[in-house]
Amino acid sequence: MAEPAETAAKCSAEEWQTRVDLAALYRLVALHGWDDFLFTHISARVPGPEHHFLINPIGLGFDEVNASSLVKVDLDGNKVADSPYDINPAGFTIHSAIHASREDAMFVIHLHTNDGVAVSAMSEGLMPITQHAMQCGEIAYHDYEGVALDLDERERIVADLGNRQFMILRNHGTLTVGSSANAAFMAMYYLERACTMQVRALAAGMANINMPPQGSAPKAAAQSQLLFDGSVDALAWPAWLRKLDRTDDSYRS
Repeated sequence: MAEPAETAAKCSAEEWQTRVDLAALYRLVALHGWDDFLFTHISARVPGPEHHFLINPIGLGFDEVNASSLVKVDLDGNKVADSPYDINPAGFTIHSAIHASREDAMFVIHLHTNDGVAVSAMSEGLMPITQHAMQCGEIAYHDYEGVALDLDERERIVADLGNRQFMILRNHGTLTVGSSANAAFMAMYYLERACTMQVRALAAGMANINMPPQGSAPKAAAQSQLLFDGSVDALAWPAWLRKLDRTDDSYRS
């Protein structure tokens, strides 16, 4: 694993902060039990004009990732800083597509949780049957094309995501983007909780689901926008970091 002081000395203060925030996201995903061993990924665009981004080194568990171990690549998948690690090819396909097309998507989270994948396999997708689901607003959908190894899938991912913050990859998993680490994480937190609530509610059968009144979903989405646009960063993100620091602050190294 790279030495923290060596890595920090080779990058700007802005990049180092992005590394720390991204490493925190990996640890938070692990803390919530949302990781899929080595097989999902979170990325962050490095501040600057180059469209370089950081992603996890394949081979490290999410609970092992720290700021120094993250791999910096360009939009062609070339490493632009020394690293002993390789990256997940499917992760590169998905994340490079979004970082190339969305200037506002500074952080991108993609997961394969049990409940997120379960909802992605449902014909109705995420249903507006809970407050959490309605707060997410409009959900983008991308049809399954196999493991994301074909680079030509990138244009369809971009087209399907559009300008939205939440996406369900059919038969695959969940994805959120954000202008900050907190914005992306809060979006995923609500999306994943909404998926879990839906799976549990549907265990009682569709006939027992109470559908909310017409107009409830857009109203709840409008009321909740501040949760997902970075407006609550000053409150929420420090609280998430304190939660991590109480148990293990090695993500900062």
